[in-house]
Amino acid sequence: MMPNSVKISPRQLLILTILFTIGSAILVIPSVMAATAKQDAWIASFVGVGAGLLLIWLYNTITILYPQMTLIEIMETLLGKWLGKSVALLFVITFFLSGPAAVLYDSGSFLTTQMIPETPVQAVNILFALIVLMGVRLGLETLARSAELLFPLFILLYTAFVVLVVSNIKLENAQPMLEMGWGPIWPAVLSFISIAFLSHVVLLMIFPFVDHPDQARKAFLIGSLIGGLILVVLVTLAILVFGPGFTARNIYPSYLLAKKINIGNFLQRIEAVMAALWFISLFFRLVLYLYSIMIAITQIFNLKDYRPLISPLGVILVVMSVIIYPNVPYQQSWDAKIWTTYVLSVGLLLPVLLLCIHGIRKMWSKEKTGSKE
Repeated sequence: MMPNSVKISPRQLLILTILFTIGSAILVIPSVMAATAKQDAWIASFVGVGAGLLLIWLYNTITILYPQMTLIEIMETLLGKWLGKSVALLFVITFFLSGPAAVLYDSGSFLTTQMIPETPVQAVNILFALIVLMGVRLGLETLARSAELLFPLFILLYTAFVVLVVSNIKLENAQPMLEMGWGPIWPAVLSFISIAFLSHVVLLMIFPFVDHPDQARKAFLIGSLIGGLILVVLVTLAILVFGPGFTARNIYPSYLLAKKINIGNFLQRIEAVMAALWFISLFFRLVLYLYSIMIAITQIFNLKDYRPLISPLGVILVVMSVIIYPNVPYQQSWDAKIWTTYVLSVGLLLPVLLLCIHGIRKMWSKEKTGSKE
């Protein structure tokens, strides 16, 4: 069944965008930012949110020009049938490997290193993948409704986490401000938008299924802003509580922040709160990735129903999540040297290219019309 009749509200898109933005970044982004910008990571995060909103404006511009088309249909319209399908297929394959496979790897790696170290990572990945595939099978409308139900819980847990951590803040950890100037800020900004915003190009696959396109674009922008600010608060808390050195050396500083909570030697060791936050945002990021990819494959090959793809892609997903990164140092090296460049080509250069082609074709058609007159 193609989702032609599927419709979600702008409010549901806003919530899905917030959760997609936070995704797996809720645990890893403080470490990445501190490694580059040190105690100025919080400044780089704020700048990163501003740069991210410019990206969302770029994506919204595309949706204004082609409001009833998915990204795959836009590619076919602008690049032609065969070239468009070829570029779209390359987009799907590479995004599948670097998107959902990497996210599922993150979930298994976190659980087996922090919470259940004696459990095989394959078992964790299979169980989580089954839940995600169930969400994909139920469809976008069901996913949007479940996001509406879980979002208040997410905000409640997040607010409680922030309030309880604030007592551990040491302002001297953020000093001296801009010690190395603005030089280290810009690479950190690039890292922030590569983790938090550039993958939003995938959400163009679900844009035609949102009621009221004008409100949807506003929801997309506001959802990205809220999600980005939530990440900024986490980066700032990690720097102010642990300092830049400790934050940079640990893979999951946000999880360690939750361990730091101790109110009167009574309320302590509530790191499960952070784990719950992460699982909610990670689930929706993974489901949206997979749903968008399956709709893309369906449109590329002109299939009638995406659901027969769920099982085979689920098997490939689990296998790739185990082999995509041999170890943590390899993952960190990949993320630092390759991921940013790759996601820039997909999340920035591809949309800019499509807009340029649209402009050229529009000028060409005007010239032809003028010459006929």
